[in-house]
Amino acid sequence: MRKKSENATEKNEERGLLGYFLRPFAKYDFRDEKQFVTFGKWLIFIVLLIVEAFIVLQHLSVFDARNGWGTLMGIVILESVLTLSKALKITVVKGNLRLIFYVLDLLAACGFLFVTEGSYPVLVYMLVLTEFYIGVQKTVPSVVLLCIGMPLYAASYALRVYIQLRGEILLFDLLMQAFQATFALLLHFLVVQIGLAFYRQYVRLNKTLKELDESKKELEKAYEVVAEVTALEERQRIAKEIHDTAGHSITTVIMQTEAAKLILPDDPEKAKHKIVAANLQAKHALEELRDSVHLLSGSTGNTSLKAALEGIVHESTDGTDIKIRSQIEDVGVSPSKFRFLCNTLKEGISNGLRHGGATAFWFELKREEGKICFLLSDNGQGVGTDSLALGFGLSSMQERARALGGEVRFESEAGEGFEIHLTLPTDTEEE
Repeated sequence: MRKKSENATEKNEERGLLGYFLRPFAKYDFRDEKQFVTFGKWLIFIVLLIVEAFIVLQHLSVFDARNGWGTLMGIVILESVLTLSKALKITVVKGNLRLIFYVLDLLAACGFLFVTEGSYPVLVYMLVLTEFYIGVQKTVPSVVLLCIGMPLYAASYALRVYIQLRGEILLFDLLMQAFQATFALLLHFLVVQIGLAFYRQYVRLNKTLKELDESKKELEKAYEVVAEVTALEERQRIAKEIHDTAGHSITTVIMQTEAAKLILPDDPEKAKHKIVAANLQAKHALEELRDSVHLLSGSTGNTSLKAALEGIVHESTDGTDIKIRSQIEDVGVSPSKFRFLCNTLKEGISNGLRHGGATAFWFELKREEGKICFLLSDNGQGVGTDSLALGFGLSSMQERARALGGEVRFESEAGEGFEIHLTLPTDTEEE
């Protein structure tokens, strides 16, 4: 246990030490290319300072008092130029003016060839080029600078070698050494550009994912709004349906019972007929209310249209003297047509009883020539064509039929009963 505790303490110390060094860079978000470029320039500036310190230390390790002071002054001047130039580019200089400082950096980097030995001059040159590469968005300016920088460095390198050896080197060897130096610059260019290409692709993908996430959130909000509006519209439609059907039916029940109460002493048979009609109308109103409640609660039944219509027929004849013969095909319809056909049958039977005094009905539902054909006829008193007036129930029936893409017509003659002819398109999609 003690050993584990010591290991945990060491890990915490390592994390603390690493966190101390990484803390200055924590403010940079590498998903933002501008912040990445700023971070890269500062990092190159720090690396350049370290390289410059090593160049001074290298010179001091082989310091020669006779020639060393001049070389040291040259190193200090070149390092001062590079350091000041980079500091100005990071903090002050903006736009095209930076090109002048990049040219100055290249010349100063070439100058290191003449005052120091080893790989430091080419490393400084690469740092100068890298700062430019990461600072431009397009590849063409980087290629142009490479095409300028490679011959410049090769010429400076060849000149340095020629001066040092004073002609004691063959031209072929001189060219090969210059080629090696420029090849290193070309390889450096390719590595940096490939790295930048991968990074920029990462930035684009991250930006695209962020936009997709935002679009998804907006779509979800829009969907929620649409769902709320749709639910509100559906509730309003159902509320109107309750008002137009159940409300009308209940009003009719009240009127029928009031009329039956008034004529009961003088005409008990007629009063009985009105009470039966009112009772049937009340049953239909209750069924309509139940259907509407089921719709509002989101629950749907699995009853077929044929079973539902047969149930209405059975309910209308049960316990009464009404006769209803029917021929019903099992037709698949959408929920809205399902409700409309059921309500039309209820309304037709109730109207026949209330207004026509009917005692028998014929009901037929079938599919014919791509349409749903609905026929309800009764043996009631009927009315003449000239005196046929559409009340609230029949007018609503016509409007709803047109909304569903169908049509309804009424036929009646005095003493010949009343007929409802309804046609709807055979469409099983939800509306």
